[in-house]
Amino acid sequence: MSSTTTAPPRPSARRRVLFTAVLVTITALLFWVPWTGLLAPGADWPWPVQVVGTAFFVVTSVAFPVLLVRAHGRRHSDRASRVAHLVLGVVWVFFSWAVITHVLRLVLAVAGVENPVRARVVAAVLLVVGLALVGHGLREARRVPRVRRTDVALPRLDPAFDGLTIAVLADTHYGAIDRTKWSAGTVAAVNALEPDVVVHVGDIADGTVEQRRGQAAPLGDVRARHRFYVSGNHEYLSNAQAWLDHMTALGWTSLHNRHRVLERGGARLVFAGVDDVTGAHSGEAGHGADLGAALAGTRAEDPVVLLAHQPSEVVKAVAAGVDLQLSGHTHGGQIWPFHLLVRLQQPVLAGLSRHGERTRLYTSRGAGFWGPPLRVFAPSEISLLTLRAA
Repeated sequence: MSSTTTAPPRPSARRRVLFTAVLVTITALLFWVPWTGLLAPGADWPWPVQVVGTAFFVVTSVAFPVLLVRAHGRRHSDRASRVAHLVLGVVWVFFSWAVITHVLRLVLAVAGVENPVRARVVAAVLLVVGLALVGHGLREARRVPRVRRTDVALPRLDPAFDGLTIAVLADTHYGAIDRTKWSAGTVAAVNALEPDVVVHVGDIADGTVEQRRGQAAPLGDVRARHRFYVSGNHEYLSNAQAWLDHMTALGWTSLHNRHRVLERGGARLVFAGVDDVTGAHSGEAGHGADLGAALAGTRAEDPVVLLAHQPSEVVKAVAAGVDLQLSGHTHGGQIWPFHLLVRLQQPVLAGLSRHGERTRLYTSRGAGFWGPPLRVFAPSEISLLTLRAA
């Protein structure tokens, strides 16, 4: 008599099983919670409404993970990406507000409102608010960003540079939706500001240069004496070095762990840039944030403006005595209340903040969007900073 043993699953197989389990669980919650708000049995909807509505939720919840895998798996399907990300944005809005309207359900219950009236009132509020926010979010995501103006006082800035203007672009995320016209409009808005310096602090696109060349082309028309660019984490999903090279070809200076010095009448101002922190694990040789290399050769008295995609890099900037760090990455949360999760990873959501005695951090909400083509209570922006000598 012989016995057989089953070999334990390989690490890659275990990861796939874990990923599938997590994806299915999250998907089930995202769709089930809105269902309880719109089609709860207590509402006593006519049976055709209940059947058709429930069937819609079931079919969409099954199709969603399939589309998501096709969008981000080996196929990298733009068509699947457009549908999956739109569904994700809509279901996130309805999920979030379904949770909120469950509070309304409790209030109505305490007030003595019985079903089916109670459940139908909750469903109506959820439907109206959800559709209104989805419509608002779609419009906000596709519009040319508003300009957000901020004065930034830097104690070590020489008066020669007082009034220097910096236009900050971040997170353009050229992707599956062709936004060439939007890109041209955004560049026109930047040029209308007539800035001294324009910077792009990463996440230029979701895809390779070949895939997004047309959408990125208007960046070559940005008018400024100095144009600086650093990589974001999304570049490391699609060959960051190719994007650095492409931006150089468009006339930008790619600050790949290096710096440039601006001079006015003997005064100096350093613009330094570092790769996104994810570059070290991307497999691209020579990539990864190296602030020491970026600042090598600068003088101790030089005021420094650092381009670093993620605000979390400000800890290193403070230690190095950087005067101003410019970042993006957060999107300001993009779709409320996702900002609560962003704040678990990043020290700042948006705007100007102070860190330590010297360092200021400006975090842009970004010009574009990632994934769902929605922005809810987190408007896009072109940031115009005016430096002031304190």
